[in-house]
Amino acid sequence: MKGNFSALINKDQLTLIDFSAEWCGPCKMLAPILKQVKDEMGDSLKIVKIDVDKNQNLANTYQVRGVPTMIFFKNGEQLWRKSGVLQKGEIVQLAKSFL
Repeated sequence: MKGNFSALINKDQLTLIDFSAEWCGPCKMLAPILKQVKDEMGDSLKIVKIDVDKNQNLANTYQVRGVPTMIFFKNGEQLWRKSGVLQKGEIVQLAKSFL
């Protein structure tokens, strides 16, 4: 996924990467919140879920130590990151601040 991932984050479009795992309870809580964020933000925000168990090298590259970890990227630059679950309003407000 490394090559594809690089292409994803090196775009002018704001991208939120959700590093998660199938076994992670908080990740399951975050999934519907991110769907609501996507519904509100539409095409101005791309949200990509990355399974850390299937993409360990990528998780290591971005020093993901806990899941869920969300990272905003634009033009290949990491703008923000946080581990844990945030509410929809917080994520939308952050996304809008980066547009």
